[in-house]
Amino acid sequence: MGNKTEQWSTKLGFILSSTGAAVGLGAIWKFPYMTGMNGGGAFFLVFIAFTIIIGLPILIAEFVIGRGAQKEAVSAYRILAPRSGWSFIGKWGVAGAFLLLSFYSVVGGWVLLYSLMSIPGMIIKENADYAALFGTITGSPFLTILGLALFLLINVIVISFGIKNGIEKSSKVLMPLLFVFFIILVIRALTFEGAMEGITFFLQPDFSELTASSILYALGQSFFSLAVGISVMVTYSSYLKKDVSLPMSAGMVSIMNIFVSLLAGLAIFPVVFAFGLEPSEGPGLLFIVLPEAFSQMPFGEVFLSLFLLLFLFAVLTSSFSMLEIITSAFTEKKQRSRKKVASIAGVFIFIAGIPAALSSSNLSEFKLFGLTIFDASDFLVSNIMLPGGCLFIALFISFKMDKQLVKNEFFNGNNLPSGVYQLWFQLIRWLVPLTIIIVVLNSFGII
Repeated sequence: MGNKTEQWSTKLGFILSSTGAAVGLGAIWKFPYMTGMNGGGAFFLVFIAFTIIIGLPILIAEFVIGRGAQKEAVSAYRILAPRSGWSFIGKWGVAGAFLLLSFYSVVGGWVLLYSLMSIPGMIIKENADYAALFGTITGSPFLTILGLALFLLINVIVISFGIKNGIEKSSKVLMPLLFVFFIILVIRALTFEGAMEGITFFLQPDFSELTASSILYALGQSFFSLAVGISVMVTYSSYLKKDVSLPMSAGMVSIMNIFVSLLAGLAIFPVVFAFGLEPSEGPGLLFIVLPEAFSQMPFGEVFLSLFLLLFLFAVLTSSFSMLEIITSAFTEKKQRSRKKVASIAGVFIFIAGIPAALSSSNLSEFKLFGLTIFDASDFLVSNIMLPGGCLFIALFISFKMDKQLVKNEFFNGNNLPSGVYQLWFQLIRWLVPLTIIIVVLNSFGII
């Protein structure tokens, strides 16, 4: 297989960077409001089940493909299955990452603007209307496009520095801070009177609240939060040394992802219920509900600033992975500099993100199948492209990739029993594809 000119300097750097790719808007922004709108504890339980049974095997599969080929996503499938059409999976991933990052960066821009505003205390004010503030920011073409541009600029700068000096160095700083800030927020949230009602809502399953659509959203959420399905992890693992255990690394990333989702719920729902707020607020849950809640607590400005900085860190580490898969796809043959490709990609993503940025202002009346451009982009990526990509990856590993290479990559760096490999392979070959097909078809009313 091909040789990479760059590699992760340490196993910890790879795990933290992979966790950073997984933990972002999915775990901190999308997970709480999806949980709030889909039954609380029941949605969380289904999400955990999908993450372990479906998401984890797919994550291992992407690691196996990436390190097995030692190439970025598009080239990896071409090398592992030459003279075949399987390379479309890598192209599917690059297209998915591009579309995802175009609307992801819009929310990233909101977070960046809120973070900058929170530092001098511009958000929490006496008798402030936080719904109106959120509407002002998201409804302003200038502010949303400015936030989009600044957020993408940060991404371009980091990705231009490469793997060791860009993604890995930033992840080693940002990911530990993420956990520290979250634990502080959880401790504070649990001290409120009435917090137990929020914990009950979040951790006690009520399956009567689940629908076919809720199950599809839980499946899509597990893929979204693990960053699988668009071959991001194929690209990341292509920079990985052979002595690192792929199953153990994937397991650690999955556990940390579930843990962050748990922390997100424990930080948000106790506060929401303690102050009599609405858990099904939707995408504005963090931006409307939390400022309202923090304004009613001592040192609220400090805690809100901490949370927004945490949120910004998580969003950035996740967005780095999406820009990396796009950049690496066009720098593989070394005919273009990383800095130039990242800059050009950033410009195109910025242009593509403008319609989503204007979905709450100039283009608010423009609908696709009853959805705004922003919501339609989210639905397409989360509920079609990610499950579709995971299905293709599972089929590729099961029926096309050389089985000896698959086995070698699975066992490199570990002494796991052969039964673990057999269990994983059977899951990826049969259960994963069937589950994805059944959930998607059922959610669309086909079966």
